[in-house]
Amino acid sequence: MTGAGGAVDIGIATYNIHKGFPLTPLVATRPSLRGLREHLHALNPDLVFLQEVVGAHDGHARRHRDWPRQSQYEYLADTLWSSHAYGRNAVYDAGHHGNAILSRFPILRWENEDISAHRFESRGLLHCEIMVPGLSANLHAVCVHLALTARGRSRQLERLRQRIERHVPVDAPLIVAGDFNDWTWRSRAPHEFAVPLNLHEVFEITTGAAARSFPAALPLLRLDRIYVRGFSVLETRVHHGRRKMRLSDHAALTARLRAQ
Repeated sequence: MTGAGGAVDIGIATYNIHKGFPLTPLVATRPSLRGLREHLHALNPDLVFLQEVVGAHDGHARRHRDWPRQSQYEYLADTLWSSHAYGRNAVYDAGHHGNAILSRFPILRWENEDISAHRFESRGLLHCEIMVPGLSANLHAVCVHLALTARGRSRQLERLRQRIERHVPVDAPLIVAGDFNDWTWRSRAPHEFAVPLNLHEVFEITTGAAARSFPAALPLLRLDRIYVRGFSVLETRVHHGRRKMRLSDHAALTARLRAQ
């Protein structure tokens, strides 16, 4: 948390956990929640941005004896992240899932905004305001999971930009992370969203390009992103490999930031 010379350092992770299954839940496979929790605890970030988090599911709870009684985000938070917020996006007969933010620091307020492009694909953005010791202003953290189609993503990036312009002071530290699904060769996010808001993608800073994060065993596609404003980037890493494939179809991304 405290860096050299009293600077404020923050470790973050973003992870699409695929509802707690390494493969589709329709295939005969066991939940990967215990492994996911161990993996996140080993990464030990201060803030965790999660996508495809199950808030409740009656069918999985009946089918799997080791399915947690609490929500997935509460189970994963355990004792390490005392504050958390959950945005319910997709609701169905058995339960619901969405995005979550886990934090070591107090979440002062949060809001989940529905940004679904159409009724067949429920999407949302979870916006939290967090009090981080040592920062002169509250940190704004936004967790997103965007649409599979380019048109849908474009509309959602516009909604995201508008929300940040309305609700985030220009001098406040800001982190936007999640599954952008921006897999095409012509990436839209930098021009439609990041440049107007003076946001910078952490892997572009450290390696020159957004991270390859999908599939987890041998990542080829650059789906997941971490955008920041008001921070310098000390370190970035993609956590991939065959063992990680047993936890989710995405690889987790981590970054160590220093407040400017």
